[in-house]
Amino acid sequence: MPKEMTTSELAKRIVNHEEIFILDVRNTDEFDDWKIEGGKVEVINEPYFNLLDGVDPIVDKLPKDKEIIVVCAKGGSSRMIAEMLEEEAGFTNMMNLEGGMKAWSEHLEPVKVGDLKDGGALYEFVRLGKGCLSYFVESNGDAAIIDTNRMISIYESFAAERDVQIKHLIDTHLHADHISGGRELAEKVGGTYYLPPKDATEVTFDYTPVEEGRDITVGNTTVKVQPIYSPGHTIGSTSFIIDDQYFLTGDILFVESIGRPDLAGKAEDWVADLRNTLYNKYKELSEDLLVLPAHYSFAKELGEGGLVSARLGHLYKVNSGLQVDDEGEFRKMVTENLPPQPNAYEDIRKTNMGKINPENEEQREMEIGPNRCAVHE
Repeated sequence: MPKEMTTSELAKRIVNHEEIFILDVRNTDEFDDWKIEGGKVEVINEPYFNLLDGVDPIVDKLPKDKEIIVVCAKGGSSRMIAEMLEEEAGFTNMMNLEGGMKAWSEHLEPVKVGDLKDGGALYEFVRLGKGCLSYFVESNGDAAIIDTNRMISIYESFAAERDVQIKHLIDTHLHADHISGGRELAEKVGGTYYLPPKDATEVTFDYTPVEEGRDITVGNTTVKVQPIYSPGHTIGSTSFIIDDQYFLTGDILFVESIGRPDLAGKAEDWVADLRNTLYNKYKELSEDLLVLPAHYSFAKELGEGGLVSARLGHLYKVNSGLQVDDEGEFRKMVTENLPPQPNAYEDIRKTNMGKINPENEEQREMEIGPNRCAVHE
């Protein structure tokens, strides 16, 4: 019988940049749309229905001397194929990914970013299966979470382990690619949910507006979360400077790309805002700030221990989205180089507005697939 591998075990191997070999047995169109990626991940695709009569079509493509992790949508078909490879072809190094891509989509891997000046720490939660990044600030027994994912129990467990109380739940903008867990977690723990007011004109619930000039204090008074109004991805997009050293840019600036301005159908309207934020407002900030985005798109963006980050000054030298001097060329780049819209993005936006409340299983299905919040040349 093949052994089961948990998503947590796989995540730790990926963030530690270990060599991994994956056989993905989903349909080719599903594989082409979205797959497990990492710096040293080798993955091949062979749909399981091609193997139902025998595993001969795949045997010569598999390494005999490496562990092979078999993956499908939910973990059932992959287990069957792994068993067939053991029984029919004599493989002894088979692993089955428990829960498949569905479970992989929901796994969050905490990575420490660094310490805060007067105690406490900042952590980045890496959602490897979707490229989402959220942040956990702890100081003096209190915690704030920025861009909380839907799987809120993971944050609750993390807070309990550190004996801190979650008090602030903050979204940098109204998300269109994943369902925010911020409001639900705020209600559960008695915390405050913050949202930029310009993104909240259609929401159906009460919230606390997050606005430039109104800092949020976490624990020690010196640990401040300083909002910087930075429209462009959405009209309300807000970035945050934490402890004068960490810069949470939401979906405005990424390590390898910049944010797309069209997820509310406003690309032409918001291009000027995006350019002003990136080419003027951010330029006034310290180059030493450590940029921590809300997403990443490429496995190569995973740094030491899985951390996704870069100094602001470095990005102004190497990020191609920050090198376009001509305004017309910039407009062309961010309106013509857009990937497909995220899966179910309109329903995700409505869910985050409180207009619809899908069952949990439907929410999982809405989120399946990669993030598509960036512009790539």
